[in-house]
Amino acid sequence: MSAVNYTKFNSAAFLLTGIPGQEYVHLWISIPFCLMYVISIVGNSVILFIIKTDPTLHEPMYIFLSMLAITDLGLLLSTMPTTLGLFLLNSRDITLNACFAQLFFIHLLKCIESSVLLLMAFDRFIAIRDPLRYASILTLPRIGKMGLVFVLRGVAVILPLPLLLQQFRYCRSNVLSHSYCINQDVMKMACSDIRVSSIYGLSLSLLTVGLDSLLIFLSYVMILKTVLSITSNVECLRALNTCVSHLCAVLLFYTPMIGLSVIHRFGKGSSPLLQILLGYIYLLIPPLMNPVVYSVKSKHLRARIIRVFIK
Repeated sequence: MSAVNYTKFNSAAFLLTGIPGQEYVHLWISIPFCLMYVISIVGNSVILFIIKTDPTLHEPMYIFLSMLAITDLGLLLSTMPTTLGLFLLNSRDITLNACFAQLFFIHLLKCIESSVLLLMAFDRFIAIRDPLRYASILTLPRIGKMGLVFVLRGVAVILPLPLLLQQFRYCRSNVLSHSYCINQDVMKMACSDIRVSSIYGLSLSLLTVGLDSLLIFLSYVMILKTVLSITSNVECLRALNTCVSHLCAVLLFYTPMIGLSVIHRFGKGSSPLLQILLGYIYLLIPPLMNPVVYSVKSKHLRARIIRVFIK
């Protein structure tokens, strides 16, 4: 066993993985990745710019959308250095401290994004259930406080992940499954007893993302119940139409996350390529598609974007 494998975490390193067996075309593969990063960063930045500069968009729904865009930008910036560094420059090494920092921000931002999607579900529920009190319930100060609470919740529950990983010795293979660090992947590299970390990670997923998804589901049950009580079919469809973009964002977020989590924990015989593809979908597709989905479904936002680019 090499000496590096037995050294303390602050002097060791992991090796990132691109697409196994395709190293000779990594430079070509970097082109679609660069395009996705550029389109995602520009798309979310445009959304933020338009919401900030247009006073008519200073409404709860668009404030929550701006929170989602900020979270997506954070995720992109967290993974871009290692992903593009690997595909463009074949830079595979990452120190354990850098890896722990990256996984902290990835899991924190994913936790915050889950919370934002829950707030957006609550926003749709209030808008449909009690439209006359919508503006008085979701005031800007109240939205700010809710956002702060969820950020603090995320920091409090995610911070133990890297702290637990720092206590381990890493004496197994130091080759990670992805071009970035996530808790489930790094944990497998340890030769220490990881039961506490594994149980905490699973409990964390259930109490944050799991609870958020359950509350989102219950919100839509209440929304559906309210909508079905509307006598006018036109009004009923109009109310449901306001939820389509949020439902798309929820599916884009939770589907790959659940799939990747299941594969990492229970899919020991699963294809490595499937893990890698799901990993990229998990991190890159929601930031890429969220601006598109909301721009297509929101006439006001779409018109404002077209006006900006025409000028």
